[in-house]
Amino acid sequence: MENYVKPEMVSLKAHPELDEKWVQGLIANDPSILGLGNLSLKDQERIQPRAGRLDLLLQDVETKRRYEVELQLGDTDESHIIRTIEYWDIERKRYPQYDHCAVIIAEDVTSRFLNVISLFNGSIPLIAIQMRALRVGGAMTLVFTTVVDEMTRGFIDEDEEEEAAPATRGDWETRTSKDIIGVADDLLALAKKYEPSLALKYNKNFIGVTKNGRAFNFISLFPKQKFMKVAIRLPKAAEWDELIEKGDLDALEYARWGAYQLRLTKPDLSREAPLLESMVRSALGWRST
Repeated sequence: MENYVKPEMVSLKAHPELDEKWVQGLIANDPSILGLGNLSLKDQERIQPRAGRLDLLLQDVETKRRYEVELQLGDTDESHIIRTIEYWDIERKRYPQYDHCAVIIAEDVTSRFLNVISLFNGSIPLIAIQMRALRVGGAMTLVFTTVVDEMTRGFIDEDEEEEAAPATRGDWETRTSKDIIGVADDLLALAKKYEPSLALKYNKNFIGVTKNGRAFNFISLFPKQKFMKVAIRLPKAAEWDELIEKGDLDALEYARWGAYQLRLTKPDLSREAPLLESMVRSALGWRST
């Protein structure tokens, strides 16, 4: 049996040697310690126009989503929250092709600022992480706990249909290609075997599906230059994970709002039609219950 060692909590703000630069270096060397997924370091101490320096810019290896991370020793305060949001806003405007999320890390996210952060979280993708420094034996370690997670954002659905900026098939074919848009046609054909009233709905930011003329986004499609990103609304299950892996499909991280995300091309549809049809059929049945 291994011996138990009681950890001692340490205040980094009061520590004579372990400072913010030390924490920043640890995260930069291994971003996975934050518990936000498979991230890589894009930049450190990133200069912001007339706004100081962003502590860390991290990026998801698969989805390319970017995280603007600000560190603070001690308690959260107003200026730190404002700075975090400001840097997030600058980066998303500078690089609009990426999805962005603001991350604030502090030793103590107080109850007062939890309420403030939660209010911002309703309109800004914002994550608050509490950092604890512990001395265990003769070694130091850091524990990161997400205390405010990003508000779940799903697809545009029936009650939001009117807010989706309309587009045409021609708009999408100009932005991508007829072959990529053809992937949407093929997926729709699989679904129409089970629900003939389905049709594609072209919006500015994605291609959705309607049922009898109303939004019914059991799948949503995001055309790219070389592939179609497809989100299929299914509960995560070991069976689907195994089938996707065996099928050699290019899978992205499972979406928090409950969808399998895949990168599909025409050859993928030809090769894995039975699996994709099974997923579409199950999504239809699960979505309509």
